[in-house]
Amino acid sequence: MSGIRLDLSHVAPRSVRQHHRDETHDLSVSVDRFQMPDVDDFDTFEREVVEYVKPNHGTTTLGFIFNGGIIIAVDSRASQGSYISSQSVKKVIEINPFLLGTMAGGAADCQFWERNLGRQCRLYELNHGKRITVRAASKLLANTVYSYRGSGLSMGTMVAGWDATGPGLYYVDSDGQRTGGKVFSVGSGSLYAYGVLDEGYSWDLSVEDAIELGQRAIYHATFRDAASGGCVSVYHVTENGWTKMRGEEVGDLHYKYYATPEDHPTKIVDPLRI
Repeated sequence: MSGIRLDLSHVAPRSVRQHHRDETHDLSVSVDRFQMPDVDDFDTFEREVVEYVKPNHGTTTLGFIFNGGIIIAVDSRASQGSYISSQSVKKVIEINPFLLGTMAGGAADCQFWERNLGRQCRLYELNHGKRITVRAASKLLANTVYSYRGSGLSMGTMVAGWDATGPGLYYVDSDGQRTGGKVFSVGSGSLYAYGVLDEGYSWDLSVEDAIELGQRAIYHATFRDAASGGCVSVYHVTENGWTKMRGEEVGDLHYKYYATPEDHPTKIVDPLRI
């Protein structure tokens, strides 16, 4: 071992290194701090301010299972509070040929995490040699958003599809809540859509009647909810995958259902004559 010697020629002498260290030690940097709000409870103040700067979202989406498969219907309006930012948002995320996801809440949140779900579903298929079930896909999404709970995500989505066990429909939100069911409507116009669905839904609907019900429910929601509008898109999911069946503007649908103003229920009775 005595024959081994280290080559230290590339190392600067101690005096030189000490000299550089002393020079840098003498440098002083002035950093201005942001003035913090003069409040007693900053955490509470921060939570309240978020509600002021975070715009309200509006949309109407729905999905239901019937004898002939699954119907998914959505509008296409994007809003930021009272400002309509777009009339042509695609609110159905085509995860794979047998899985669909819907958007309600923050458009960026829903698009990013549902596309991420598509990546996870593809990896599952490559690893296991078979398609992921709708139940498992919805659980993956719920687990993902649950890990970000409290980070400001705004999502109210539906995951719909067909697997070896049949049709599946699940609601998943940004708090990690996951609920399976046969009829869902999500968004600011969902209450109006539920009114039409409750009146017209039946397990034994024909495919054409089911498509018409989904389209009509979204239309009536857009008529009452200012944050919903644009185009009504309707998808039909079967054991062979999903198919987009319709895509019509709500203005055209209004005159389709009510050719004249007198045909609309609000015009049947003049309140001044009662």
